[in-house]
Amino acid sequence: MARLISGEFAKLWSTRLWMWLLLATIGLTALFASLNIAFNDDPATLAPPLATAAGQRLLFGTAAGGAQTLVAVLAAIGITTEYRHRTATTTYLTTPHRTRVIVAKLVTYCLVGAAYAIVCLAVVAVIAWPWLNARGIDVTVTGNGIPATAMGVIAAVTFFALLGVGLGALLREQVGTVVAVLVYLFVAEPIVTRIPALQDWTVYLPGPSASALARITLTDQSFLRPWQGGLVLALYCLGVISAGLWRTTRLDLT
Repeated sequence: MARLISGEFAKLWSTRLWMWLLLATIGLTALFASLNIAFNDDPATLAPPLATAAGQRLLFGTAAGGAQTLVAVLAAIGITTEYRHRTATTTYLTTPHRTRVIVAKLVTYCLVGAAYAIVCLAVVAVIAWPWLNARGIDVTVTGNGIPATAMGVIAAVTFFALLGVGLGALLREQVGTVVAVLVYLFVAEPIVTRIPALQDWTVYLPGPSASALARITLTDQSFLRPWQGGLVLALYCLGVISAGLWRTTRLDLT
């Protein structure tokens, strides 16, 4: 298994895609955090005041919003590339146990997702500390529930990496998988979750579940408890990965 994981990392480093997506993730995180701080005093904002624990948890929780979508895209590309460039046949001939290959990809992109999340948390901290200190707001990474939020962010991004691998294994088609992930997470889900009449069930969607795991609070939207959000995401991962494994092990590569 160690050899397979090493091979997956070698494939990942062989292109610059991971670097460009990391830079895009950093940019999105910086944008989200900056907008949160800049408009926090606006009466129309949905965020709690940054002087409160809830406001600071939301601020650090923006790291998940910046990372989880692009990590899912990176993970999906990591497996669909095998089918797009016809390298899957060689991969599975080298390692006939296809499940082991998928497990190696899952482990690889879990680690990559955790690394992306940590980088994004650092970006938020670098932006937040001087900006909020200039406003006279004290920020401490050891209080106000921020450590729990940071762990939730890392877990949420890791779950999205697993979802990316599972979707890639299930759908196989690279462009379609990437477009589906981007449209759903950037367009469809944000629209649906803002409809008050649907909020009784939209809390169980992947994005809101990740927000719950990161202990995010909004003034107009309710979330599950953190452990419930984590459980929901775990069930999504279990379902998608199981379907992806079934297709990988039962169907032809052509």
